[in-house]
Amino acid sequence: MNIKKERGIYMKSTKLLATLLVAGMLFTGCGLKNSQAIIKVNDSTITQNDFDKLMDKQISASPFAKMGLGDIKKDKDGVLYLMTERAVVTQLIIEELLNQEAKNRGIKVSNKDVDEAISEIIDKLGGKDNLSEVLKQNNITISQFKSDIKTQVKMKKLAQSSENVKVSDKEVKDFYNKNIEKFKHGEQVRAYHILLLTDPMQLAQEITSNGKKEVKDEDLSKKIDAKIKEHEELAKKLTKELQADNSKFSEYAKKYSQDTMSAQKGGDLGYFEAKVMVPEFSKAAFSAKPNTVVGPVKTQFGYHIIMVTDRKAAGTESFENVKNNLKESLTNEKEIKAIDDIVNAAKKKATIEYIDKQYNPDEITNKLTKQLEQMQKDANTSPAKK
Repeated sequence: MNIKKERGIYMKSTKLLATLLVAGMLFTGCGLKNSQAIIKVNDSTITQNDFDKLMDKQISASPFAKMGLGDIKKDKDGVLYLMTERAVVTQLIIEELLNQEAKNRGIKVSNKDVDEAISEIIDKLGGKDNLSEVLKQNNITISQFKSDIKTQVKMKKLAQSSENVKVSDKEVKDFYNKNIEKFKHGEQVRAYHILLLTDPMQLAQEITSNGKKEVKDEDLSKKIDAKIKEHEELAKKLTKELQADNSKFSEYAKKYSQDTMSAQKGGDLGYFEAKVMVPEFSKAAFSAKPNTVVGPVKTQFGYHIIMVTDRKAAGTESFENVKNNLKESLTNEKEIKAIDDIVNAAKKKATIEYIDKQYNPDEITNKLTKQLEQMQKDANTSPAKK
């Protein structure tokens, strides 16, 4: 949970691969269940096992599953299942095409390459302990993580094997000068926070996932109310303690905050303008005196304990301050385009055979279209329309 509008919860170092292969393709685990080929891509095959692993991961990670909308797999002709199925098939084909292209270009990834990539991630996260916590929260094993980093490095090398992916210092400077408006900002503060959730949907998910027995609606409502009250009391207690000794703020954030991303950094949200936060939070943060703890502040997300450590007047970020991040961003854009071009070129010359016709994206799309048309008909003839 994070209160920043449009704040992404994923590391810069994984942007390229996540963009190319679509969220959820990574971290799919291991194990052989069914080696039956369902799709042939040139001389290689995609198996039922490949599909099942990715499908299970996509479904479990989907917002629909997290919202408790039931088992999507129960209705394989349902809209949600068909949408996920089509996306999974597309991802698997793209992954296979990219792997084949990497092999054709002689691209290899050494253990040293993987270790260096992991070290870079550790540095960005602020230490091995923070990395371990991120993996734990996402239920990812070390072996899975290393395997996925190896794939990420391979894709980056593949992108860099194309022409025109390097970004010169002159390109960075020219972009900055031509887009100076992008680097202007209003007044900013740097704040740390601790969040204790009160969102009923998230609390319901937490309660039901931890229990072994099904919880009745009336009991669930009582448990949610009790959890909200518990968080309110804890927020008051922590605020009082931190107002007496704010040196413990980072320690408390790592221990108690349910904003998992900022918690890894001791509650640090970095610098931000008032407009990027929800109003209640911004009002408290921008009126707080430096290095004083305020709260609990109630927002739609929960109870926040806030400490502002610095302020910046409105102005323009200097080129020196932004050039490194800007160069990285422009490089990522070029690499993404390079991979996109590689995929499109590979598709044009590839021979793709759907051994099991049900995995043909055209077939899936036809089923999906019929389901959506039926849903529209049902909506038009519902009692509410009459």
